[in-house]
Amino acid sequence: MSLLKDLASHGQAVWLDFVDRKFLEAGGLKKLVEEDGLTGVTSNPSIFEKAMGYGDAYDATLAEYDKAHPGAATMDRYEALAIEDIKAAAETLAPVYEAKQAKDGYVSLEVSPYLANDTDATIAEAQKLWAAVDRPNLMIKIPGTAAGVPAIAATIAAGINVNVTLLFSNSAYQAVALAYVEGLEQRVAEGLPIDRIASVASFFVSRIDSKIDDKIAARVKDGDPESEALKAIRGKVAIANAKLAYDWFLEFSKSSRWQALAAKGAQVQRLLWASTGTKDPTFPDTLYLDELIGPDTVNTVPPKTLDAFRDHGTPGNTLGSDIAGARHVLSEAERLGLDLDGVTDALVEEGVASFSKAFDDLLGAIAKKQPAVA
Repeated sequence: MSLLKDLASHGQAVWLDFVDRKFLEAGGLKKLVEEDGLTGVTSNPSIFEKAMGYGDAYDATLAEYDKAHPGAATMDRYEALAIEDIKAAAETLAPVYEAKQAKDGYVSLEVSPYLANDTDATIAEAQKLWAAVDRPNLMIKIPGTAAGVPAIAATIAAGINVNVTLLFSNSAYQAVALAYVEGLEQRVAEGLPIDRIASVASFFVSRIDSKIDDKIAARVKDGDPESEALKAIRGKVAIANAKLAYDWFLEFSKSSRWQALAAKGAQVQRLLWASTGTKDPTFPDTLYLDELIGPDTVNTVPPKTLDAFRDHGTPGNTLGSDIAGARHVLSEAERLGLDLDGVTDALVEEGVASFSKAFDDLLGAIAKKQPAVA
């Protein structure tokens, strides 16, 4: 059996963090579903920028759209391309969605990163994209910013599946987990069903270690007297942070508030591990898969890391192990002044800025393909 398929026996779903027109048309996604047990797909502005900004894979579709909609805005032209890809992925995953009874088989499409700090505009965009794709196995990606939290609650209440993105801190995660609950509770109060509403909370992992480990390297280089203690937690903070998020999830799942919703068929909001490609070449290339495996979770994986795990991954129930050790790592990070809270706050801002920059580049590339006006 595929090592990737083996993750399902530990309760973890594997999603692909990649979308590309040629890949979809060549049956690449279908093959991963059939051979590796892949059950979902995620996209973001950076992924679409790489897919659409180079080559000619989208030119024919764009030409058809421009012919039917002369003078269309660049944003509308982008959405036409993205929606076609998302629909294709949703159709490939539809059998998974049906077999899993709406508990998996999702493809995610992100709201504009320009709206990350605008609650009302995010809600409106989520509703617009949901209607445009018109597939039950769509998730709308909304960033877990302060403005995103009420947008998540409102979007869930409207019956729209949500992938909460750009989560780095436990406090931000807990806020969006409660927003999911609030949305479900609103539906219950209105007499609406909640059993086929789904959400994931996307915790970005490797970027935390990149920031923290840069701080560690600089201090060790400068001869910090705590060098040994600093080196002892290198490459461990992000995983420890994720383990404590999962520990909170397990405890909250036992609460009377959640159990009341579960009794009405509510699905848990699964933690999803994102940014799982290893950025430090001295670490194993499957590090952020091997160490984050557990029930009711998802790992969304870039193609290169997917191939690596298929070849030499280590399936096992690792996520719930050594919580005391995880607490010690974070306690040491605090004692050593590594400022995890400051790092995670900065990463949210950088993530929004990075996605906005990718979106700028993407829209610029599409604008260059604007047909000449006669």
